[in-house]
Amino acid sequence: MFPFFSYIHLTFPLLIFFFSSSLLFLPLSSASDYPDSSTQLIVDVLPNNTWHSLMRFLDAGKGNRVDGMAELKRYFRRFGYLSVPLENNSFNDFFDDEFEAALRSYQKNLGLSETGKLDHDTMTVIVSPRCGVSDFPGAGGNHALKTTRHFAYFYGEPRWVRSPPMLLTYAFSPGNVIDYVSLEDVTTAFQRAFSRWSAVIPVNFTEAEGYSSADIKIGWYSGDHGDGEAFDGVLGVLAHAFSPENGRFHLDAAERWAVDFTAEKSKVAVDLESVATHEIGHVLGLAHSTVKEAIMYPSLSPRTKKVDLRRDDVVGIQALYGSNPNYRYNARLESDMSSGRGMDLERRKGLMKWSATMFILACIFSLGL
Repeated sequence: MFPFFSYIHLTFPLLIFFFSSSLLFLPLSSASDYPDSSTQLIVDVLPNNTWHSLMRFLDAGKGNRVDGMAELKRYFRRFGYLSVPLENNSFNDFFDDEFEAALRSYQKNLGLSETGKLDHDTMTVIVSPRCGVSDFPGAGGNHALKTTRHFAYFYGEPRWVRSPPMLLTYAFSPGNVIDYVSLEDVTTAFQRAFSRWSAVIPVNFTEAEGYSSADIKIGWYSGDHGDGEAFDGVLGVLAHAFSPENGRFHLDAAERWAVDFTAEKSKVAVDLESVATHEIGHVLGLAHSTVKEAIMYPSLSPRTKKVDLRRDDVVGIQALYGSNPNYRYNARLESDMSSGRGMDLERRKGLMKWSATMFILACIFSLGL
């Protein structure tokens, strides 16, 4: 009844990726290409030899043939930029016209310079953490999103339907929890995440007394946990959730979750409140946004806190549910409606620093130090 989907459209099973030693990425699931029921946010950290694998793609352009390009094309297909070749149902290693068009579309959507080449900025973003759902909900192939809006919905624009005032309940699975973050801290993080959405729409959230009766059921799971989308361990898929009115919200128990980065020192720690806020957007019916500042943008880096709704998030969710009568428009959010043209300086600096760190680690491991 509720088709599963991959992140980032959470209504079809989310699409999952990881970096292989032969290339950088391979799909972990057979989820469909377009979100329609589940959302997954993924974080990939380069394996020891991955930076060297990446180097052979740098500055590749139309007409080039690069070993492993077929895997890169499969990555682009997962996010909706390419269709499977009709002739032999497989991709080749040639940088052809179709891939160049797909790459330019990808660069436009991810706020990169539209060079049509696999330049440094583009490759750095490709290997950066992101959500696994198609960037083109409900449509296949290389189609640009409407320029009149940046947010998106699942196919059919599903939403929760309740008599006003709308109240949705949530609960945490009593048997599927993490033990290194207190229940109080977990509850507080989710309360803040839910409150951000209820501040802008006429929907309230309250914790239910019983798990089985809750509208939204939250839990931490490992590996294959029975919903058709197995988790893949540390630094893989972070979480997935289903579109309305399913309510399932699963987080990967193998990740290192954090509510306070001053206390949690792990370099791969993931902010719980940030992921919760994003996934709640999917639970309510939002798919991915092309605005990089938006909560519903598909990327989230480790040790990054991103919890404030932006204008794109607000406009998108209010189109589904209406506005909270007490909501007051904040003109500051106008600046958040980025066109996606060009990466901002701070993001560029962060990506360059991250890339340099990975390169140094790769060298150290290759030398056996």
